[in-house]
Order: sequence, then C-alpha cells, then structure tokens
Amino acid sequence: MATATVTSKGQITIPAKVREELGLKPGTLVTFVPAGKNEYLIMPKNSPVRALKGILRKPDHYVSIEDMNEGIVEGVLAEWRR
Repeated sequence: MATATVTSKGQITIPAKVREELGLKPGTLVTFVPAGKNEYLIMPKNSPVRALKGILRKPDHYVSIEDMNEGIVEGVLAEWRR
C-alpha cells in the first residue's frame, strides 16, 4: 500500500508507483470521487469511461422504463398541485 504525507499547504506527492499505474503525467488533472464515508477514489480526469466500472454497487432491484415514466408524471403532478 502506498502512502503520502500532507504538507502544511495541503499538498501531497503521489508515489511513483501509483503515478505509473494511473498513467499520471505532469499537468494531468485528477478527480476525487467519493466512494463511501471517509473514502475517495483518485482518478485521472481523462480516463476512459471503462475505468469507472465497479465504482457503483449493483442495484437491489431494477426499474422499468414504464415505472420511470410513471414516477416522472407523479412528480410533475405533485409539483403542479402545490
């Protein structure tokens, strides 16, 4: 496991092995993605969409298009009735 120390200015140096594995080069933007309480994923901003695989857990159940449309209509009507 790689570690880094936060400086007084809030900066860290990403360990060389991590930079290499993520393909980080000078000037590469990174994104901090919330992954749970006190957890973040660090991802290159220009990474392919496939790099996002596995970030979200599988849903407990699936919703059909019909159910989605019904929910939208219910939401619109609820706002309209206010």
